[in-house]
Amino acid sequence: SPAPRALHATGVRWSASTPRRVTDPNDPGGTPGGFLSDEQAARVVDVAMDLARQGRTADLVEFFDHGLSVNAQDSDGNTALMLAAYHGRLDTVRTLIQMGADPDLTNNRDQTPIAGAIFKGEDQVVGALRDAGADLDRGTPTARATAEMFGRTHLLAGPAD
Repeated sequence: SPAPRALHATGVRWSASTPRRVTDPNDPGGTPGGFLSDEQAARVVDVAMDLARQGRTADLVEFFDHGLSVNAQDSDGNTALMLAAYHGRLDTVRTLIQMGADPDLTNNRDQTPIAGAIFKGEDQVVGALRDAGADLDRGTPTARATAEMFGRTHLLAGPAD
């Protein structure tokens, strides 16, 4: 199958003979970068993270369909779910959750997707993450502490949207 359309911006050459697997460097069964060089893998992850920020769900899903781990992390430890949540991309968040994204992975600053969504006041995103079982007591600060700090404790109460 052809490379994801957005991959062309990375300069990574993708052909019928190019191995398509890009594994999660934290996966004990994989190797950093999978079949791509570390530099190529980093570029692929960076493009995927930009797609998550922009809410370009269909383009982002192509990367996962071609082997990128849904829990891949950029150099700051952010996942696509973290960035989509922070930028209020509800459809992208829901899709990533359906694809198995871990709502509790923290970045290098020990922040969680739900705490970022609370900080930004993304009510529906917070609800989707809560529904996915996001741990309200994980990270620094926790989702509960973030909600308290910014006067948004209502986002943690009651049924999600």
